[in-house]
Amino acid sequence: MDQVYIEDISKYVGQEVTVKGWLYNKRSSGKIRFLLIRDGTSFIQAVLSESDVPNKIFQLYDKLTQESSLIVKGVVRKEERSPGGYELSLKDIKIVQIAEEYPITPKPHGITFLMDHRHLWFRSSRQHSILRVRSEVIKACRNYLDERGYVLIDSPILTPAACEGTTTLFETDYFGEKVFLTQSGQLYLEPAAMALGKVYCFGPTFRAEKSKTRRHLLEFWMVEPEVAYAELDDIMELAEDFVSEIVQQVLRTKSKELQSLGRDLRALEKIKPPFPRISYDEAMEILKNKGIDFSWGGDFGAPEEDTISQCFELPVMIHRYPIQVKAFYMEPDPQRPEVALCVDMIAPEGYGEIIGGGQRTASHDYLLKRIKEENLPQEAFRWYLDIRKYGSVPHSGFGMGIERVVAWLCGLEHLREAIPYPRMLYRIYP
Repeated sequence: MDQVYIEDISKYVGQEVTVKGWLYNKRSSGKIRFLLIRDGTSFIQAVLSESDVPNKIFQLYDKLTQESSLIVKGVVRKEERSPGGYELSLKDIKIVQIAEEYPITPKPHGITFLMDHRHLWFRSSRQHSILRVRSEVIKACRNYLDERGYVLIDSPILTPAACEGTTTLFETDYFGEKVFLTQSGQLYLEPAAMALGKVYCFGPTFRAEKSKTRRHLLEFWMVEPEVAYAELDDIMELAEDFVSEIVQQVLRTKSKELQSLGRDLRALEKIKPPFPRISYDEAMEILKNKGIDFSWGGDFGAPEEDTISQCFELPVMIHRYPIQVKAFYMEPDPQRPEVALCVDMIAPEGYGEIIGGGQRTASHDYLLKRIKEENLPQEAFRWYLDIRKYGSVPHSGFGMGIERVVAWLCGLEHLREAIPYPRMLYRIYP
């Protein structure tokens, strides 16, 4: 029989199959040898009995080292005591390569060691589960938007100007011209929304923040929808429905992985609309009642977000921040111009902001005024100002950080495990 993947092994009970993979672990008991084999899709226990195979096959057990690659043939049996509930009674083993002494052993290792060996750490069952959840989160994002008529727009990585702030830019040379790695695809999505109505981008973004907190990466991935004629309430409704559907899809398809990570699924099962919505001023009241001294006009950091999130079981949407702490393109509230028509979604359980967005200004003159106030290069934004000259309309959007959502869903302590190769302050290897 051709190769069978372990994730599909339940379909082949009683049949002889071929599995191609790697040795994860091994142990012996009398005349029986147990091989725990992984193939990238899952793990299965393979049983090697001295009475069932030629001696030369049985002796191969002694040669096998952790992470040696091998091809095995055996009969699938249902066995509740085995990992995954199935077992392979081996008939043959072919060694592809005997691995050298593997650096990551079952004993505990420090995080620096594991990060230095990130290219090998992937092979652990914990990292398997996290990366599968990440893949499903991305799939859920794209399914949601594709099925609702959003058009994918690939925003550029190299840009001539800042989107979020000039102090967090990675600068590079572009044939003698100074350019930057993108902080967000949003600015380039806005013209596309004027052309196509509903659009989104998905890609890497870069922030040169000199931060060593558990919530920051220098390179991370964002999905960013942008909608013409949408106002703040419209985009908040989209955000809560979007996040809810992502969580529910991951629960439907990756509950086994979440459980292997020790995640309490009951907390995630509650994530359904409507989400609580509070204004910045109401959030200030929560902080005051909790004894936290915070002045109006500042942006919330991790301590403030954590305190607010503790009051809610669902993600909470905080809207209408002071205009000075939000990006230059935000639309001011016409009833109260000192605040912006913006929203941040804070995940429960202390996982911080997972979405930031709002309504973009439709006024050419106001946008130009804000560009000047922020001392931004006007020429670099000439094309962006053009959007407000040719059929300008209200429009809104948001960005959702993939790694923060993965960390929340998996219950991770640090974002470094939520991305294959994390880029952090003092961490560019491997």
